[in-house]
Amino acid sequence: MIRAVDLFCGIGGLTHGLVRGGVEVVAGLDLDPQCRFAYEANNRAQFIQTDIRKLPGECVRVLLGTGTRTLLAGCAPCQPFSTYRRSAKSARPDEKWNLVADFGRLVQETQPDLVTMENVPQLRDHDVFSRFLSNLEGYNVWHDVVQVAACGIPQTRKRLVLLASKLGPIRMDTSSANRDSTTVRATISHLRSLEAGEFDSSDPMHAACSLSPLNLRRIRASRPGGTWRDWDPSLVATCHQGKSGETFPSVYGRMEWDAPAPTITTQCFGYGNGRFGHPEQDRAISLREAALLQTFPSDYRFLPEGAKPQFSVIGRLIGNAVPVRLGEVIAHSLRQHVAQAEGITPPGPPTATSPSDRNSSARP
Repeated sequence: MIRAVDLFCGIGGLTHGLVRGGVEVVAGLDLDPQCRFAYEANNRAQFIQTDIRKLPGECVRVLLGTGTRTLLAGCAPCQPFSTYRRSAKSARPDEKWNLVADFGRLVQETQPDLVTMENVPQLRDHDVFSRFLSNLEGYNVWHDVVQVAACGIPQTRKRLVLLASKLGPIRMDTSSANRDSTTVRATISHLRSLEAGEFDSSDPMHAACSLSPLNLRRIRASRPGGTWRDWDPSLVATCHQGKSGETFPSVYGRMEWDAPAPTITTQCFGYGNGRFGHPEQDRAISLREAALLQTFPSDYRFLPEGAKPQFSVIGRLIGNAVPVRLGEVIAHSLRQHVAQAEGITPPGPPTATSPSDRNSSARP
């Protein structure tokens, strides 16, 4: 058995994937109180609201306990490295970079058997990553940039994944991934049709943002996989008409049915924020569709009964989450590794269901 603590846990994407993959997660830690409901409603783990920058390693050691293999997992917030927010020329140190350093500090203070970290690929190009690696002295370390579609996730997302172990050489194993559902069609085509501004009365999370008359004309002029360059000039935004705007073709786009979605971001509910237009319906994807593309189960609960979602809040929580299926693949890799290190038969892909799988009526 592997017992884990999930740092920067958010609404539980990584935790849920680890649990589905056979890892016991005892607690998730995050500073954001808006993560608590979804984390605890879907995972048999405690949500602890705390500032990880001030967290002593002894607290984590107590949570992990003794008598089993221990894992410290997490994804420090990656906005400082995001090319969506800043160009390389304007990049400069940000205090949130220190969260990666604090992850490394907690590894040193806690000394778990295993460590996993997920983050944006650009992290490898910064000194903070080198400093993080220096905190892993005594560990066997593997890290690489992973195209998540190889893990069965219906996105073109690339992520930096790190695995470290005191037990011996380790690497990520994607052989357990189901790659049959890595298209938009396989993931969201079963959901009820919506118009812009409408929501499904049986699932408040299946809600689409309204569109202005101009954006409604724009999406009707858009084709799956195309860009705003396909439009009549009268529809093109002023900011895109100059040379500086020509470098931003990946906005106001529709997804393609038979391809993966683009990277799901915190603004994925907005048609003008990326290629987030539905492949055929004249609207941006709904919050539920975004969650499914992040491989959350269809019954994952984001809101208390009767509550209505705020797009900006729920969109941020979904976009910041680690895809659940990536957590499953990481869990499978870790369990295989531990079994081999202990000389026992490696486990196959997990078959156990999660709490939300056992309660398919759980909504919203």
